[in-house]
Amino acid sequence: MYVRQTLVGLLVVFVLAMGFIALDDAKKKDDAKGLAKQEIVIGGENFKLEVAADVDTRARGLMGRKTIDEHSGMLFIYRKSDLLSFWMKNCLTDMDIIYLDRTGKIVAMHEMKKEPVKREDETQSQYENRLKSYPSKKLARYVIELKPGSNIRLKLKEGDKIKLDLLKLREIVLREERKERLRKSQRKLPSGN
Repeated sequence: MYVRQTLVGLLVVFVLAMGFIALDDAKKKDDAKGLAKQEIVIGGENFKLEVAADVDTRARGLMGRKTIDEHSGMLFIYRKSDLLSFWMKNCLTDMDIIYLDRTGKIVAMHEMKKEPVKREDETQSQYENRLKSYPSKKLARYVIELKPGSNIRLKLKEGDKIKLDLLKLREIVLREERKERLRKSQRKLPSGN
């Protein structure tokens, strides 16, 4: 009986904790897409970037957007540095991309051009194979996508440093990983009879 009460108590604490985490996340999310935003200074200008810190949001990126506001865009956060490469799958506008190493130093930049949409006569594989890739060239941990022409307007170059709140970004990616593990474990739970 005592073990059962303890388990029920722990379950109640867990549910309350998850509720507080959800409330906290809801307060931080002010975008229609439900993504948290991070303020960053790039080239002396203030930007408010949507944060993509989990597998789903990183895969979706800015797909389907017809425009990107001048001081907005997206910040992709990865837990570990890696050789990264982006493409313009389902993207409806050109955009600039900036790859940053773990310290915030620019390791690569590209002007990405929108691609023709998938044709009815082509398979998904054929569509994806024709898309151009834009590589990081070196190990990168952060990626920023901005309105087209931003890299030139801001006079950015490889080797420049963009100041990032590295602790906060690490906290964001770890929180997203915890939520992803929780979602996976909930999918594995057997349903009650």
